[in-house]
This record gives sequence, structure tokens and C-alpha cells, in this order.
Amino acid sequence: MTPQELKNSILQLAIQGKLVEQRPEEGTAAELLEKILAAKNAEGAKVGARVPRDRKGRAVAWRAPIPDDEKPFDIPESWEWYRIGDLFNIVNGFTPLKSNLEFWSNGDIPWFTIEDVRRQGRFIYSTEKFITQKALTKNTERVVPPDTVLLCCTASVGEYAYTKIPLTTNQQFNAFVVKKDYQNYIYPLYVFEYVKTLKNNLIDRAGKTTFNFVSVGKLSKMLIPLPPLAEQKRIVAKIEELMPLIDRYEKAWSRLEDFNKRFPIDMQKSLLQMAIQGKLVEQKADEGTGAELLEKILAAKNAEGAKGKGEKSHAKSAKSAKVRSRVSRDKIPDDEKPFDIPESWEWARLGEICRSISDGDHQPPPQVERGIPFLVISNVSSGTIDFTNTRHVPESYYMSLSGDRIAEKDDILFTVTGSYGIPVKVETTRKFCFQRHIALLKPLIDRSYLIQALKSPAVKLQCDAEATGTAQKTVGLKALRTLLIPLPPLAEQKRIVAKLEELLPLCERLK
Repeated sequence: MTPQELKNSILQLAIQGKLVEQRPEEGTAAELLEKILAAKNAEGAKVGARVPRDRKGRAVAWRAPIPDDEKPFDIPESWEWYRIGDLFNIVNGFTPLKSNLEFWSNGDIPWFTIEDVRRQGRFIYSTEKFITQKALTKNTERVVPPDTVLLCCTASVGEYAYTKIPLTTNQQFNAFVVKKDYQNYIYPLYVFEYVKTLKNNLIDRAGKTTFNFVSVGKLSKMLIPLPPLAEQKRIVAKIEELMPLIDRYEKAWSRLEDFNKRFPIDMQKSLLQMAIQGKLVEQKADEGTGAELLEKILAAKNAEGAKGKGEKSHAKSAKSAKVRSRVSRDKIPDDEKPFDIPESWEWARLGEICRSISDGDHQPPPQVERGIPFLVISNVSSGTIDFTNTRHVPESYYMSLSGDRIAEKDDILFTVTGSYGIPVKVETTRKFCFQRHIALLKPLIDRSYLIQALKSPAVKLQCDAEATGTAQKTVGLKALRTLLIPLPPLAEQKRIVAKLEELLPLCERLK
């Protein structure tokens, strides 16, 4: 049960007479009516005609009986159903003419709107808006006394407040001013708790104009269950006793909800981090080492002479150009390594394990109505390539690009500006170009393993540390090439990917 459902349940129990016990010594609500009628008769008060009496001379209610099919639920025998209009004068607010400064300048009568509730809460002790006495010349009855319940019946139907000061309101609110005869028998805070339960009922009764509206007439006919005065006070006391407990429950609930929302994402991050730390699958001696794999990759790069445009190689030939089997590289300092990895693994820089790393054109390319799709960050921010709503460039522009800037199937796109750090595997043979905020990686290791490594928290932290700029943070190509990637043997890379493909969908299901 959500905190709001629990609050609603407690309020519903309260107005059904199920929150506190009934006490015979506190009398009944029917006796209340009899006392009021007797007092009115003694004063010579008449409602239409003389107050009717039963055979024993007791005053009889002048109001029409409320049909059983109108009563929404059963209440204790000591309670009584009333129509709201029986107990309260319903005072509707108004808005003085804004253009007439005599209604507003140097006013001293608080004028209340729905914004006061949103600004300072349900109990109103002040307002920032005041009107003058002149604005009230024909509306003096619209100033309501302290301890009056206010209910919004226009636009924001169901909003409520309790005023601790005399004030008037705009026309959004109706005020429940207790009729004189009932002032000693109604506890306003009980009424305040009751109106909290009315929102759905009010919306059902609302007339549909440009916005929801509940007329004074409709509101007057709505029912309120009334217990004896002492029980009204005990109900309010019990609610006030329970609400702090519900507030504590709400805080605990919010923490749990936040945990539940974060848990699948945190679990994904944990799995990815375990994967690149060598803790997700076991190491097998017969699969070789990451160092051996890296040596082969660097040797192959030297043999091919493959370097990305403007890219500095981290590999250095140890022999002449004709003998490239032995490859040396800059040693990675221990204090740069973010965590320990298995002995059979090797730390590598991203530039070492990719044939090339480049980005899109730094100058805006020409656009045409039909041509080659031109991707921007929004086309890849979901983790996949979305060709909808793309701009297009001439095919001649695409054909002019160097090979390291043409994406091929199984390459990797990597966002480097703004929403940087999103890797996207190219799974299409369709031609496309991309903006400079996207880098193109041509991997020389298992592409799926590299994708998962790039998603890991460790790589995200490296990107955060390297990102520069103010309006939009950017991970430059030079920094991108130096990112550290844990390198297991190729067979283990594939086993890691298989295990992640087994486990990550379970995290998605948890969402």
C-alpha cells in the first residue's frame, strides 16, 4: 500500500466511524439536532412554519429525510447524515476588478488564491495579496472567519485549505462557514479531515465548461457524516497521532521506491564492472594471455601500417620496418590502473586495440533533401542507431571521406560531447555520416566485449575525468585514445559477453 493509499484509508475509516470507538456518554448526532430545534423554538425561530413536533412534544427535523440510496456507506447509529448546506453557509469567493486600483492599493483584507496553498501549505496564516474595504462594499459577507475550511471547486477541483486568519478568496474557493445554530456542535478540524476525502466525488459532480466546476448548489446537496462533537475531536486527535507515523512510512517507502528504481541499473553496472575485473567468468590457462593478444594486435597494426588520420600510435617498432614481430609499447604506470585484474589479463589503451579512432567532420556538411543520412547525438543516444528524422548530405560528400571516417558493420560509434560515453555497435551496412560529436572506433578485439567495457562504470569515470568544456563537456580524441581497457584473452572475452547476454536481460526484466 502506498503512503497516499494509507492516508486515504485512514481518512475513510475516520469518516465511517471505524477509527475510534463510539462512547454512549457522548450522546448522538440526532440529539444534537433535537437540541438545536428546541433552542430555535424557544427563541421563536421559525423555518417556513412552526417547528414540527412529535406526539411527545419533541422537536422534529424540518429537513427532508435523506434517501438510503444516497448514503455512500454505513455509519454508526450515534452518527447522522447531513447535507453540507444544512450545516454550513457556503461562501464563494470573488476577484475585485484588477484595473481598479482603489480595490487593491494599500489593502488590508487578505485575499487568498490557490497559489497560497501551494506556497505555504494547507494551513493558511498569511497571504501576499490584499484588497481594500471598498472592494468589499457589496461583498462584506465574503470575508470568512478564522478556522474556516476552504475547498476549491473550480479548475483545481478538490484542493483544500484551513484558514487561521479572517480572509476572503478568489472565486476558485468555497468556504464552509458553520451556521450559527451549529457552531457549538461542529469541530472545524473534523470538517477539514472530511473534505480531504471529497476529491473524486467532486470531480464526478463537476460540470464541464472550459474547466471543471462544482456549483454551490451541487456542493450544498453533498452529504457529510456527523458524529457527536466529542467524537469529532477524538477522530482528529487520532489522525494527528497517526500522520507522523505515516510520514515516517512515506520516507521509508520513498527510499524503497528509489532503491527499486535504481536496483536494476545498479545491478547492470555491477555486472559490467565485475566483467571487466575478471570476476564474472573463470580464467583458463589454455586460452593464453591478454599480453600475448595485445602483442599480436600491435604487430598486425605495424604490419598493416594502419593508423587513423592524425592518430599517434602507442606501438613502437623494436626492429627495422622489415621485422615487425617484436613490438614494444609505453608501460602504463601502476598508479594509473584503476583496479587489479587477473594475471592473464593486460591493461591496454583504447587506441592500441582499435585500428583507428576518428570523429565526424568539424565543418557543417552541405545538406540535401535526399541523400546519405547524417547522424547527430540524438540519433544514437538510445544506444542504437535511429535513422528517423535525420538530415541528409550529398553522396559526393560521403565518397570524399577517408576510410577511417566511414562506418562499417561491426564498428562502434561512441558519443564524445554532451551525452558522452554512449557506445553503439554498427549493425547495418547502410551508408551514413555523423557529426564531430560522435567518434568512430574500428576495434581489433571482440566488438561486443569492447561495447560492454565502454559501458562500464570504470570507463565512465575515466571519461568524466578527461571531459573538458563548459557549455558542453567533450572527451577529445586524444583523451579517448588513452582510455584504459582491461584486456582478457580473446576466448575469455567471448565467454564474458555470453555471460552478460545471459544476465543483463534479467536486469531489464527487473525494471
